Amino acid sequence: MAMRNFIKGTRPELTADCLPPQLDLARLPAHVAIIMDGNGRWASRRSLPRVAGHRAGAAAVRRTVEAASKLGIGCLTLYAFSTENWKRPPAEVDALMRLLKEFLGKELRNLQKNNIRFQMLGRCDRLEPKLLEEIRKAEQATSCNSGLVLSIAVNYGGRAEIVDACRRIAREVAEGRLSPSEIEDRHISDNLYTSSLPDPDLLIRTSGEMRLSNFLIWQIAYAEIHITPTCWPDFGERDLHEAVLDYQNRDRRFGGLDQSREVSSVQ
Repeated sequence: MAMRNFIKGTRPELTADCLPPQLDLARLPAHVAIIMDGNGRWASRRSLPRVAGHRAGAAAVRRTVEAASKLGIGCLTLYAFSTENWKRPPAEVDALMRLLKEFLGKELRNLQKNNIRFQMLGRCDRLEPKLLEEIRKAEQATSCNSGLVLSIAVNYGGRAEIVDACRRIAREVAEGRLSPSEIEDRHISDNLYTSSLPDPDLLIRTSGEMRLSNFLIWQIAYAEIHITPTCWPDFGERDLHEAVLDYQNRDRRFGGLDQSREVSSVQ
C-alpha cells in the first residue's frame, strides 16, 4: 500500500466519521515515538517465518506514517533497529536491512510529494555502504520539506546516544570552549541525535511489553507512555487514535501539581 493523502503544508480535511468524537485536534502530541514490537510473535502465531512479520511490519509503517500525517502530528519517530539487535541471526539482520533499503527506495517519491522530511537517528558505523547511501539520499532529498518529520532509529541505542553526546561535550571542554561548571541539561539535549526535535509527548509500545528497550531514554523523561497489546504488523490508524486519546486523558504535570486541585486545597 503506497502512502497517500498526506498533508501538503496543512492538515487535510478530516471527516467526523474517521475520528473518535472525543479526539481534540487542538491538543495533539507534537512528537509521537513508537517502539515497533511484535513482528516475530505476529509471524509465529501464523506459522510464518520471522521475516514475514518484518515485511508485514513495513506495511504498518506506511499506514502509521499516513495516519500521523493526516492527523497533523508534527514529528513521528520509529524504533526500527537497536544497537542490541545485531545479536540476532545474520539472516534476520540482513532481511531487516534489505527491508529498510527497499522502503526508502519505494517511498522516497511519496515522501517528497507529500512534504515529509526524513532523517535517521543512530550510529552509521555498522551500516553497509549501499544502505547508508539510500538513507543519505532520502535525507538530502527531503531536507527542505516542512510537513511531518519522520525519524527512523537504526543502529540506535539510548545509552550510546548519551555517550556520543558526552564525547562531543568533552571535546568542547578540551578545546576550552566550555567549562565543566557550565554544563547543563541543554548541552546534552543539544548534542543528542534528536537535537532538532522536541522531546516526545507520547511514547507508544506495541505487543504489550512493559519496557523502554533503551529507546530515547533522555528524551522521554516526561513523555506519556501508552502500551497496546496489538502487535506492530496489526497497528493502524485506529490504534494511533486510541493512543492519542489516552494521551489527551492524562494529567500532565511535569513534576508540578494540578493547578485546580492546588487552588482548592489552599482554599
